[in-house]
Amino acid sequence: MSQAPLVLVDGSSYLYRAFHALPPLTTSKGLPTGAVKGVLNMLKSLRKQYPGSPFAVVFDAKGGTFRDDMYAEYKANRPSMPDDMRVQIEPLHQSVIALGFPLLCVEGVEADDVIGTLARSSAAADRPVVISTGDKDMAQLVDGHITLVNTMTGSAMDIEGVKEKFGVAPEQIIDYLALMGDSSDNIPGVPGIGPKTASGLLVGVNGGIKELYEQLDIVPTLPIRGAKTLPAKLEEHRESAFLSYQLATIKCDVPLDVGLDDLHLTEPDREKLLELYTLLEFKSWIDEIQRDAKRLELKAAPVAEEAVEAAAPAETLYTTILDQATFDIWLKKLNDAKLFAFDTETTGIDAQQAQLVGVSFAVQAHEAAYIPLTHSYIGAPEQLDRDTVLLALKPLLEDPTKLKVGQHAKFDMNILANCAIGGDPAQGITVRGIAFDTMLESYVLNSTATRHDMDSLAKKYLDYDTVAFQDIAGRGAKQLTFDQIALEQAGPYAAEDADVTLRLHQALFAQLTAIPSLASVLTDIEIPLVSVLARIERQGALVDKDLLGVQSIELGNKMVELERQAFEIAGEEFNLGSPKQLGAILYEKLGLPVLKKTGKGQASTAEEVLAKLAEDDYPLPKVLMQYRSMSKLKSTYTDRLPEQINPRTGRIHTSYHQAVAATGRLSSSDPNLQNIPVRTAEGRRIRQAFVAPNGYKLLAADYSQIELRIMAHLSKDEGLMNAFRHNLDVHTATAAEVFKVELGEVTSDQRRSAKAINFGLIYGMGAQKLGKDIGVDTKTAKAYIDVYFARYPGVREYMERTRAQAADQGYVETFFGRRLYLPDINSNKPQERAAAERTAINAPMQGTAADIIKKAMVLVDNWLTDSGLDAKVILQVHDELVLEVREDSVAEVSEKIREHMSAAAKLDVPLLVEVGVGNNWDEAH
Repeated sequence: MSQAPLVLVDGSSYLYRAFHALPPLTTSKGLPTGAVKGVLNMLKSLRKQYPGSPFAVVFDAKGGTFRDDMYAEYKANRPSMPDDMRVQIEPLHQSVIALGFPLLCVEGVEADDVIGTLARSSAAADRPVVISTGDKDMAQLVDGHITLVNTMTGSAMDIEGVKEKFGVAPEQIIDYLALMGDSSDNIPGVPGIGPKTASGLLVGVNGGIKELYEQLDIVPTLPIRGAKTLPAKLEEHRESAFLSYQLATIKCDVPLDVGLDDLHLTEPDREKLLELYTLLEFKSWIDEIQRDAKRLELKAAPVAEEAVEAAAPAETLYTTILDQATFDIWLKKLNDAKLFAFDTETTGIDAQQAQLVGVSFAVQAHEAAYIPLTHSYIGAPEQLDRDTVLLALKPLLEDPTKLKVGQHAKFDMNILANCAIGGDPAQGITVRGIAFDTMLESYVLNSTATRHDMDSLAKKYLDYDTVAFQDIAGRGAKQLTFDQIALEQAGPYAAEDADVTLRLHQALFAQLTAIPSLASVLTDIEIPLVSVLARIERQGALVDKDLLGVQSIELGNKMVELERQAFEIAGEEFNLGSPKQLGAILYEKLGLPVLKKTGKGQASTAEEVLAKLAEDDYPLPKVLMQYRSMSKLKSTYTDRLPEQINPRTGRIHTSYHQAVAATGRLSSSDPNLQNIPVRTAEGRRIRQAFVAPNGYKLLAADYSQIELRIMAHLSKDEGLMNAFRHNLDVHTATAAEVFKVELGEVTSDQRRSAKAINFGLIYGMGAQKLGKDIGVDTKTAKAYIDVYFARYPGVREYMERTRAQAADQGYVETFFGRRLYLPDINSNKPQERAAAERTAINAPMQGTAADIIKKAMVLVDNWLTDSGLDAKVILQVHDELVLEVREDSVAEVSEKIREHMSAAAKLDVPLLVEVGVGNNWDEAH
């Protein structure tokens, strides 16, 4: 049996990476802890991954090294260690030792040198070595015994991996680094030589820098860009190259006080860990230690075995079901359960096209089963008949009284609805009884605390590291689809998904029930919406592919004309898509003001910069903004939409996301239909391509000025409420107040300015920005704002009250009780605090609008289901619903849609719904 590998951890590398890559955590007393937790998590994971292996965790020691003596400028450019990182070093070292890991810090050398010495001596003893690091310099150590593993990404690198990544063999890595240099360590290298040139030179001479300098005469013949000028450059910097070679070489003969036999793991010092975790406020780890201690006490005491079992964490019991008898047992368990978790495994992530591979279930924590259905790799065992299993599960999954919990259950619902039992596309499983969804439970609990995918939630709420899909399927182009993964790996992975879903629900819903308003948002808004959105996604929208083709040609012609105009203004031709060429034209040739610089110190050509320059009437930025707008419409919509038509249905099926926008708004992707512009003729023309089939019409129902109506309700301002109660045009009413004219005398320009004021103020716009938007100076804009607040004092009071409440409680709420947490509301940085205050004012309006449209979708869907009318919702965009309605039902549907959407919330002002009908979306809007 082969030896367990020696595992060498580059602690210094991971300290830096954890500090910069992970969220900044602090204790209640302000002690930074994020880097400590990140590194300890990695070590715990490695310990599980390499049972029985010897370990060493190696950190850089304080003070200089022999490289500083060799080259005084070594690492001179590296910024000093941040104070927030420095204070974490000592508790990290203590925690590593307390966990039972050997820790090494050797003065006068770097961690790399200690690792290199241990790795080489172990390899010489014919023992395999795994080096856990993110440092590219370590690639020089790789050989038949030594492998690098990047624990942050999970990728491993052997000899072939080094060649694939760097283009050279491990024995050439030092030469490669010597030619390139390393800015982070201030290793000079040869100026102007990058990765491709360095690898090309070394491969060309079939050696290192010694052989390269002996064969400079053949360099001009190598297939390298600029090869003819390289010999002179290399000769000029010969001394630098050989110095860099010495600096980049890892020292593998460091005298050490420990040998391989000393690098064994010891039992964790629980008392010391408890002290450290208490200092660092790692609550879940404190609980873990206390549970372990309790279990050990119980084992040592003469008590009944049942008590020991009750105190111990449950062992996972995962079953892969391959026979009818086991399936029957689990089917009974599911039918008897008050609540069970379920999950599907598929061939892809497109819910309308992916194929079902298997299903998993959990009925209690730590116990789950996977039923494989279509694994098809060579040597795959015989599986239960797919259709037989699905027909047996169908009554259970379609029973609304059998309560279920999923993680992003909408995806699983669509997969099962499209599963085509017996090959019949119409024969699927309509899942009912979704009582909970852990993604949505997390999102409602705190939309900004974490991402809401299972891996992130398991880590945050269970302190549990799930098996990543990449770990069993691989990465990149060679990644396997789930049906190609061996059941030995696929079974536990799939069962874990169901198990973790159930455990997450138990953890999350307990927190939600402590805040009744949030529990209500979950059960009354988000959960009922899941099945509604699933139906909308499956229904899809019909598009006119030929019309989109015509529009693509037209947009292309306009882009050619805009390009010609740009060349004319610039006085020369250039690549409009090249930031470098564009920067040279804008700032060097035309002398436009530099408003912003990139991280590399170059003048920025970003969208926001061009927009500001265009506002200042510079002609080229104006043309460029138009060009970019046309290009985006063409690439995102007119070119792309025809490619996104589902070949099975002939329709486009967007995906709606409930747990993305912090305010509760829905977003969509593949395609994103929320961002089609409606203020430009070109954007509206794209909407014309969304069409009704023969015998049908499209009906668009849109809330009118919903956020202003919500502002009126929240602020209780009498002026605003009266305008809406008397069905006045609120922008005209505001214009009359601000410009001190009668309602009938308000001009279109005044109304436009009033609209900018109405919407601008609720989004936190200041006088300077408002002045630019309506074409007046800042002083005049400020006067307009002052008059506005004088006429609508309730609005100002609402804003001041909301800022104060947000600062006091750390969050704001919507009309229905949804919370938006504001971590920067009390920031000592004025810019961050001001941004959080603007969010605090606007989020209740945006969030309430989002809640209202969601409630409306559920009401409309319930009515459509009960009515039996031939009408279906096909799109939801912002505050609008688009339906496909049979022509003879349009009048009835229009009336009922207004009724149900208006009833979605009882505000102090009426909710007005505008309905339009047409043969395409643009006509209906």
